[in-house]
Amino acid sequence: MTEVAHSPEVDGPAGARALLLETASAIMREGDIVDISLSELSLRSGLNSALVKYYFGNKAGLLKALLDRDMAAIVKSVDALIAKDDMPPEAKLRRHISKVIDTYYDYPYLNRLLMRLVRESDDAEAKRIADLYLRPLNRAYDTLIRQGVKQGVFRPTDAEMFYFLVTGAADRFFSARLVLRHCYDTDSLTDELRERYKAHVMDIVMHGILVDAK
Repeated sequence: MTEVAHSPEVDGPAGARALLLETASAIMREGDIVDISLSELSLRSGLNSALVKYYFGNKAGLLKALLDRDMAAIVKSVDALIAKDDMPPEAKLRRHISKVIDTYYDYPYLNRLLMRLVRESDDAEAKRIADLYLRPLNRAYDTLIRQGVKQGVFRPTDAEMFYFLVTGAADRFFSARLVLRHCYDTDSLTDELRERYKAHVMDIVMHGILVDAK
């Protein structure tokens, strides 16, 4: 069981809120789930579960805040990558794929949590999630592919399908511990396993999109 570090700042509002989010994230990572028990959250964090209502309204609000915490960093990083005028499209794409796989290694619940919240939310909240995270990522893929096609290094590629390809490849592997356990005698997501999978995905994807794949 991963211990969540406590610090003096936990006594403050920002510290307590952040600790609840990090503890919820740890519970979902370790259990390979997209839900939490408030009693376990309280036990693991050392905080009263009533603080969930205080900071987030309810458990659903906590899960939305966790999604916001994790997805905002992804959108920010991909926007910064696209804006790098001094980096060729192939290098951008390789760095992005590497980052996506690293992200799902750290937060294997992320795509399942996103899909759950979109499915279970009302129309306004589902639209908020789409506008903040899904649409920007799709636009980034479209921009990156267009840059590569314009420079003659990428084949014309459906950006929408490419988004599902990359996201699905990362999410499927790191949320498949039962397959690893029963078929390959391991359920440990190690750094070595991540790097092997990263190299495999990179090879397949880049050979599919590059004009002159080697």
